[in-house]
Amino acid sequence: MKNQLRGLFAPILNILESGDEEYSYRPSHRKILMYMGSLFFVLSTLSGISAFASGQWGGLIPILVFFVVGFVCVIVGFLGTDRAVAKIWGSR
Repeated sequence: MKNQLRGLFAPILNILESGDEEYSYRPSHRKILMYMGSLFFVLSTLSGISAFASGQWGGLIPILVFFVVGFVCVIVGFLGTDRAVAKIWGSR
């Protein structure tokens, strides 16, 4: 199952897993990345609720941005290699 999901999200993961330079990785980086991704999903949901309640469709931009950031964080956190997680954090 994990290999099928990695194949599905390969365009995102290949960008972050490329390279052969050294990197600094700690398991806590992965946990924090998944936690941040879920927080961005919550922000996206709350932005959607408030935009819908106020009737202002300009709120779609923050919804989209928070959702995409949360989605990438969760995908890299669950499916990415240690190199991908380190590259998200900028650890070298």
